[in-house]
Amino acid sequence: MKYKSIFISDIHLGTKFSNTKQLLDFLKNNECENLFLVGDIIDGWAIKRKFIWPQSHSDVIQKILKRARKGCNVTFITGNHDEFLRPFVPLILGNSLEIKNELIYTSLEGKKYLVTHGDFFDSITMTKKWLAILGDYGYELLLNVNQTLNTMRAKLGIKSKWSLSKYVKDNVKSSVSFITDFEATLANHAKYKGYDGIICGHIHKAETKMIDSVEYFNCGDWVESCTAIVETYEGEFKIINWLHK
Repeated sequence: MKYKSIFISDIHLGTKFSNTKQLLDFLKNNECENLFLVGDIIDGWAIKRKFIWPQSHSDVIQKILKRARKGCNVTFITGNHDEFLRPFVPLILGNSLEIKNELIYTSLEGKKYLVTHGDFFDSITMTKKWLAILGDYGYELLLNVNQTLNTMRAKLGIKSKWSLSKYVKDNVKSSVSFITDFEATLANHAKYKGYDGIICGHIHKAETKMIDSVEYFNCGDWVESCTAIVETYEGEFKIINWLHK
């Protein structure tokens, strides 16, 4: 498929849970004029703990660079896990690749969207980094549990996969409250600044919805959900779920 723009976030290259196989397949089968990498593309936090970098992670980088060389406008928006890039922004690499902390995107319908990873609006990440890092350890633990559970389910002949981390995110009251507050905070900021909407990542929960007259789009992630936000040539924004293509 060919889209006007594709927005992807939270690839977390440098971790064993980065779903690079699905992402490479997605990039192979979907073209665009503009590719936005909406933060946490490279997981600097995880790399500091333990260096993991299989060939497929380099393949993703090469695929993105190839897109830029062929004229696709590639913009890398920094996130908290790749915050090591922030001292160098804005950074322009060649004619079609740049790195920024955020940007304003104008849609085919002329609407203005703030594109930001979202961590600047997460009070825990911004004021209690030690707690955010502890939470990152906890998320990694849940992903390991997911892997063990799904291996056991496969041995029992259960083909469908189940995610403990997704269950916690969708059902534990404190987690649901955090996500709701995060979405409302970003929407309120966009409304205050006069934007029509906001496009973000950070919380690994793909979403398209209206919040108090503001369009809220979250790209999701390429760890579990394998999702992207796209703008079609008809001016429609929608979620692509590559696990359920």
